[in-house]
Amino acid sequence: MPVALPASIEDVVDVELLRGPHAVPDAPPDLLVEVPHGADQRSHYDRLRERLRGELPDDLHVFFHVNTDVGAWAYGRATAEALLAAAPERSVLLVRSLIPRTFVDCNRIAEYSGGRLDQGALTPGIPSYVQDQGDRELLLELHGRYVDVARRAYALCCGAGGLALVPHSYGPRSLGIEAVDAKIVDNLRWACAPDRHDSWPLRCEIDLLTRDGDRRELAPAGLEAELLAAFAGAGFEVEANDTYFLHPSTLGYQWSTEYPERVLSLEVRRDLLVEAWLPFEPMQPVAAKCDRVARVLAAALGRHLRG
Repeated sequence: MPVALPASIEDVVDVELLRGPHAVPDAPPDLLVEVPHGADQRSHYDRLRERLRGELPDDLHVFFHVNTDVGAWAYGRATAEALLAAAPERSVLLVRSLIPRTFVDCNRIAEYSGGRLDQGALTPGIPSYVQDQGDRELLLELHGRYVDVARRAYALCCGAGGLALVPHSYGPRSLGIEAVDAKIVDNLRWACAPDRHDSWPLRCEIDLLTRDGDRRELAPAGLEAELLAAFAGAGFEVEANDTYFLHPSTLGYQWSTEYPERVLSLEVRRDLLVEAWLPFEPMQPVAAKCDRVARVLAAALGRHLRG
């Protein structure tokens, strides 16, 4: 029987299946590329902002531009294309969230309230500055619709023995901000002031998210060591679980525990993926920079796919 794919939903999720020319037509996908922070265009922000009725911080688009995972979708898709070019018998399922994490985070348990970022907590599912009950109900509905598609995609691919890639990107520096709250825009402008921005700690170029807080490895066996060597050999500074790890508040953790040794998550520093790091402005990924990351990922993932 044909594989039943989850469907795209307007302004929620894009779903696409890429099959190599020699792929078995009805076989489950070999690889899932799930991008929960794929809403990286200003148009994504504007469309959802227009649907929200409650009061929000002024100039909230500033936070969107600083915090959105620019380049994650681009290098994720480039990885899929590189894999199929090398292995035309494979197929890849692409799932991209269209919901800006500025309003609700599709890599969080929706009810996660967040905490102090300087003490290891992560940003919340729905930020505290979203106070209007109708807005919160809308965002919970959108989050639930995305997660339902993602859940079906993982079952379809990882449940049949395939792998999943969850690409992220993060800002170059760990800004000294304690929490995401109603003062987030003012605090970002303070942290990113020209005389202060470069004083914050510089993050690693690539951080592999392969373990939980107890250092238990959840990624495919051997892939962490292989990628540490491969990225270093390609000229990247790379660590594993340095800035972040697989935190229980994240859906990346949930998928990794539900499908152990089937899921790889990672962060790539955004200034490596765009022309220039401009924290308060729209940025576009550069194809050649994304391809440099994708070539390493595609080669390693290809060696770990089922025969």
